[in-house]
Amino acid sequence: MEDHKTEWLPHLTNEVVADAHGNLLDAYALSLEGWRRGLTLRWHVKDSEKFSEMLTWFVDKPGQLFSLSYKERTHYFFRTRGDKVTNEAVIIGKDKEKTKQTLQNAGVRVPEGKQFSEEKTDEEIVHYASSIGYPVVLKPTDGSFGRGVISNITSSGELEHSLSYLRTELNYKDVIIEQYIPGEEYRLYVVENEVIGAINRIPPNVIGDGVNSLKALIELKNEERSLNPRLVSCPITVNQECIDFIGRKGYTLETVPEKDEQVFLSAKSNISIGGDPIDVLDVLPQVVKDTAINAIKAVDGLSHGAVDLIIHNDRNINEAVFVIELNPTAQIGAILYPMRGKSRDVPAAIIDYYFPETKNMKVDRTKTFFDFHDVLDPLQSRDASVTTVTPSPMDKIYSKKYTVSGEVQDLGYHRGLRKHAFERYLHGFVMNLENGDIEVVVAGTDPEMVDDFKNGLWEDEERATVIEVQEATYDEPIKVGFEIKADLKTQLEELKLYKQELELLDYKIKKAEVQHRKYQESLSWRATKPVRLVGAIFKKIK
Repeated sequence: MEDHKTEWLPHLTNEVVADAHGNLLDAYALSLEGWRRGLTLRWHVKDSEKFSEMLTWFVDKPGQLFSLSYKERTHYFFRTRGDKVTNEAVIIGKDKEKTKQTLQNAGVRVPEGKQFSEEKTDEEIVHYASSIGYPVVLKPTDGSFGRGVISNITSSGELEHSLSYLRTELNYKDVIIEQYIPGEEYRLYVVENEVIGAINRIPPNVIGDGVNSLKALIELKNEERSLNPRLVSCPITVNQECIDFIGRKGYTLETVPEKDEQVFLSAKSNISIGGDPIDVLDVLPQVVKDTAINAIKAVDGLSHGAVDLIIHNDRNINEAVFVIELNPTAQIGAILYPMRGKSRDVPAAIIDYYFPETKNMKVDRTKTFFDFHDVLDPLQSRDASVTTVTPSPMDKIYSKKYTVSGEVQDLGYHRGLRKHAFERYLHGFVMNLENGDIEVVVAGTDPEMVDDFKNGLWEDEERATVIEVQEATYDEPIKVGFEIKADLKTQLEELKLYKQELELLDYKIKKAEVQHRKYQESLSWRATKPVRLVGAIFKKIK
């Protein structure tokens, strides 16, 4: 994979989203867009406020439920789905059979197929497959991420074997049989009447170099995927399914493909199992985009979401587009961080839709972001059910980097610098350098305060001896707040201190419990028991 970072959105760099990989990326990217526009951002625990009415799942841990407010209006979001999408639309999107019926009723082309419940026998399913003609696709009704999907089944014997595997080994009792559509898969993200992003999802693959084995090529590609904020959590997995797939083509993991030879490792194109997202928004025919828009419109209450479709290889484009699924709660990371092509700003389009008054707001989105872990801490520890993020600076940001030389790595000195930053309403960080210097970055909306911070670097003579201060401009994004990035040694010392304090507290608690037990077992406590009982009865009567 070539380096395509220059194609990614400049305000969503790897550094900005570093704490929000995996299933947290979508919520963070969307919330960050609203927060940067000056909207009030709050994070919620499960069933907080309006979330008790919204359909959500896997939200026991915080980080996927948030709200954005402008003046008196508030909207609630679960990942990328906002409260303008109704629960009824979500139910249809989660049910493949209901989705298909709804799309057919609206004149949107879908593969011919049928759902079969657990009560239906394998013989009935095989008979239906024969009636619509092979090849077919077999998949579970409630599967996701490509689990249990078996494509291009070409005979009744193969279907019987696949049914046994799906229903017995994987325990998916309810299944769907569909026509197999030969072609490439795409995901389009639609907001109202516009396709905002589109990717071609290519099954996991590697490109030979004439030197490395398939196993080595997979490892190399996974290293490159780890640099992508979306793909870092989706490596190509070498399992028995993968080994069997390449085996049918005469390959093993030790095979050395020829230079520039593309070897596919699976027939499934899901990003979550190692598929490649390729941006295709600018090259897709308009008829494909119109099909996606019509598919979203077909479901009442679904104003934005993703459409998965296949373009048939052997048909005229006007009859080639088949919609496979609708996803009202879609992941957008692959559109934000494609392997090739341009990033498409889906978060901006969604916030435009919910808060149109902020659409033309002039904000430098490359300058600030917030610490995801810090804002979620009160929810993780259950100290709060809602936490509000410090507002984003809305005026022009001025930044400077100070390199301070001398005896300056004392943690107490660093905490003093944080105090100086807060007093001047500045954000930034202090970080130890290997040569004994420290790097201090500060930013704020008042350039005089940014310059004045330099004076604070010299003031703590008890905990630091400053010899020299060099200053330079700083153009990287700034995390709101002031972070002390201590070196590993200091962090370990702090951790040791915290453990000691915890052990001391635990000792005091145990000691208090022993004293309490001794007191309860004492002669005086037993002797006064009748008096305490009479007192308790008197209190109840009173």
